[in-house]
Amino acid sequence: MTKRFSSPRLVESAKLTTFAQTAFAGAIALNVWVNPSLAGDPFRNREPHQIGDQTEAAFKAIFQQGNYPVADHYLEQALSKEPNEPLVYAMKASLAYGNKDWAKLDTYSQKTLETGQKLIPSDPLRGNLYIAIGHFLEGAVVITREGTVNGVPQALSRLRQVYEYLDKAEAISANDPELNLIKGYMDLLLAVNLPFASPDQAIRRLEQNASPGYLVDRGIALAYRDLKKYPQALEYVNRAIKTTSDNPEIYYLKAQILKQLGQKEKSQETIEEAIANFDKALTKKSQLPGDLVKQIERERRSAVSLKNAG
Repeated sequence: MTKRFSSPRLVESAKLTTFAQTAFAGAIALNVWVNPSLAGDPFRNREPHQIGDQTEAAFKAIFQQGNYPVADHYLEQALSKEPNEPLVYAMKASLAYGNKDWAKLDTYSQKTLETGQKLIPSDPLRGNLYIAIGHFLEGAVVITREGTVNGVPQALSRLRQVYEYLDKAEAISANDPELNLIKGYMDLLLAVNLPFASPDQAIRRLEQNASPGYLVDRGIALAYRDLKKYPQALEYVNRAIKTTSDNPEIYYLKAQILKQLGQKEKSQETIEEAIANFDKALTKKSQLPGDLVKQIERERRSAVSLKNAG
């Protein structure tokens, strides 16, 4: 996997710059490093991995409910009760990014890497995964601190390390659902942002071996949205809604897809449906980060302008 980043031409290409910026910044807001090893482990039917109750509750608050204040409450408890669980620090880094708190993003990125390293003796699969995620997060720190022009070379070095440790995890258990969720998301980012990459293999990886299903569906919907394949994106976002209907971020994603589809097809009806989904997301704005709420409101106003112009 690391060979894909070794060519100097790639480092110099505008597409790779776009990928690095997207992968180390935008992907954080989408929480693509999510670790599925929960107490009761809904990702593995056999040999589940246990983590703390507070961490599990925080995970569900973010990814099933889209409720960030509740998640932060559980994470604060997890910091004291479950300090050796790297998922705690990965999710804290996610919240720090959403709040544009770069100092905390740096701190929790380092803690994710450190706790992943400590996990190697007892759980080498998850340990290697979290080392990869820690390097991914630290790449995001570089991009936010140095900017795209100065930060990309350092971020690409981190990206090579991400895939190095993902490959080590794959050598332990190639069909592990946790591994395939993380690696599938990474490969989709490549497919969307680099001209020589195809999303088909990443989508197959997610559908065949990754879990949970609602994060698989959400990731594929995001990829198809960015690839401008809107009917496929709608299919997968509707699947995600069936299993996470309380999460306002899913309706925001559906609204984005419908808005772009309506604009492409010049369909007033589709744009109206997009506005309705923006509104549905905003009914729970109190549980979303403030900057995300402002972004949803801006995109809703844009959709209204499109409707009025038509």
